[in-house]
Amino acid sequence: MKIKIIVLLAMLSMSVYATSNDNTIIGNYTNMATANYQDAIKDAKNLETAINNFAKNPTEVTLKKSKLAWLNARESYGTSEIFRLANGPIDAEEGWVAEAYGSLEGQLNAWPLDENMIDYTIDENGKKTSGNIIDTKGLFNPGGEESSAIDISEISKESLTALNENGGDANVATGYHAIEFLLWGQDQDYSNFLKDSVTKGAMTAGQRPLSDFTVDKHASRRLDYLKAATSKVVSDLTKVASGWNPKVSKNCSKDAKGCYRGAINSQLTGADAKKNITQKHALKQILSAMGVFIKSEVANERIAVAVLTPSEEDEHSCFSDNTHRDIAANYQGFKSVLTGSYKDIHGKSFLDKVDTKTKNKIIKLMNSIEEKIASIDHVATTKAHFDYQIQPNNPQAKIIVKLKNQMRKLGDMMITVAKQNGIDLNSDDVSDADETQI
Repeated sequence: MKIKIIVLLAMLSMSVYATSNDNTIIGNYTNMATANYQDAIKDAKNLETAINNFAKNPTEVTLKKSKLAWLNARESYGTSEIFRLANGPIDAEEGWVAEAYGSLEGQLNAWPLDENMIDYTIDENGKKTSGNIIDTKGLFNPGGEESSAIDISEISKESLTALNENGGDANVATGYHAIEFLLWGQDQDYSNFLKDSVTKGAMTAGQRPLSDFTVDKHASRRLDYLKAATSKVVSDLTKVASGWNPKVSKNCSKDAKGCYRGAINSQLTGADAKKNITQKHALKQILSAMGVFIKSEVANERIAVAVLTPSEEDEHSCFSDNTHRDIAANYQGFKSVLTGSYKDIHGKSFLDKVDTKTKNKIIKLMNSIEEKIASIDHVATTKAHFDYQIQPNNPQAKIIVKLKNQMRKLGDMMITVAKQNGIDLNSDDVSDADETQI
């Protein structure tokens, strides 16, 4: 029986943004981005509230509420990731967009991370590791190429920002996954699935003890870390979302609020008019980004690397065992942009100009993808988390490999979708040249 992904995401609250249908694809795209980021901010603020309550009163109850708030926040952020890779506010690396919004994706969602940099882990000999942010007061050097020492006498947003990816991509100190590790702790074995050495059982995620936040000598630093990291997630998301604000600043050089939204809709005037992005160029950026995201990022980096290794260290949310939801939310974000619908927003779609035969082929492929995502989601919540589903002897592994292949095919089909929308793309445009080769 086909189970649509929209059912899986029914738990998400309705968007606070209600808007009428838009008469252009780009206009509808910006409406969806605005609404999605507002949802992500709302959920991040709920996470911050839960963390602050936990810090004031660290109990099993408040810890559980913090974990639930994190899981919920991942849903709305997961759907927003489709707005990556299009030279937009989340990750533009050069030009006025990067200068205005800071290219904060790496601060928000960098992974995989070296958890030993943040806090202790249990090594293969059953011993606690040391020499991390939590147990170091004073200068801390994360190590790696051209790393620099940062004063962490007090854990703050500023010190964590300076440490993030300082010396290498794995030196992650901020964002959702740093918070995830602090809340759940380690979830890892050392025998490549032959036995569990740290956590036990196919339905068991990380089991950080409450004592780490109460009686342990570094308890207060862990709580300070959680508060600083969640506050930073809220502020970073707010900065990114400002680019999509419907009320565009009259002077983008002084205040970039809404300026990316204005530019992508070619609505900037006066001295800012030079920042406008032509419709053709905007569509090319959006469509190529969609292809790269579903093909190279989700299918390859987040699914193929994990299942073909196989290693839970390569799954996206490995501490909380929430990877099945990452996959579902990421796909739903892609589907929303392709079909022009996000919750109560319905407008022009990239499929509107696609011929019937091709459209039916895409819909058939997406239905098959959704069945596989639903299967992974169902098994993850009833029998075995993603890290067990990717074991070679698990029947789910074959389903996951097929899902990866179909997502890559869907990414390639964006070339055809683009062409029928008047945009020329090639295979290089919908592939990340730096994707992991397996």
